[in-house]
Amino acid sequence: MNKTTFDAYESNYDEALQRGLSLSGENKDFFALGRIQILARWLPNASFQRVLDYGCGTGSATPHLLALPGLTSLVGADVSDRSIARARTTWQHPKAEFCNLSALSTQAPFDLVFCNGVFHHIPVGERAEALSQIHRCLRSGGVLAFWENNPWNPGTRWVMSRIPFDREASLLWPGSARRLLSRARLEVIRTHFAFIFPKPLRWLRWMEWPLHRIPFGAQYLILARKPKL
Repeated sequence: MNKTTFDAYESNYDEALQRGLSLSGENKDFFALGRIQILARWLPNASFQRVLDYGCGTGSATPHLLALPGLTSLVGADVSDRSIARARTTWQHPKAEFCNLSALSTQAPFDLVFCNGVFHHIPVGERAEALSQIHRCLRSGGVLAFWENNPWNPGTRWVMSRIPFDREASLLWPGSARRLLSRARLEVIRTHFAFIFPKPLRWLRWMEWPLHRIPFGAQYLILARKPKL
């Protein structure tokens, strides 16, 4: 991830993001809540006490992650110190704290690592090390919720072309992502494609769950687990 890029967008990150998301008719909170709802639906009986938001930015997922049942501690970590500072100011909650990615070794282990739209900003040659860091942060049996933008979806590419910090990103194909996670010694559980229909077609959204295996959605989720010792 480019620290300088995201430091520069700390004060207007939401506005820049919405330039792209406006094409869907929704805002970032719609997608942030939707990701957590999908995660909770796949893992209805899970109780994640310690959660890491890897690449948290300014903390958009924070209020939704804090609502996970059983949560006792949420750590948001990012490479951008200015984004972390803004997250600390915005989300003052006794269960939440924020730190630089370089400080994660003192925070682990976690029951759940949540990672949304981070890896397309990480240079290809550095992605394996980032996943090694996530692997080290997970407890034995812990779960990674790995969300990425779907290159198969032309709407996704259009949205990203309108977001300044996404234009030069290198998209990660689902098959490549699964192989990358497997090489990081994480057990891939399933892949879920989400966010197919824009707001004008919201009456069709009931179909999204039955269609989750087909690569139509704007994003995909890969659930993976660190094998138990």
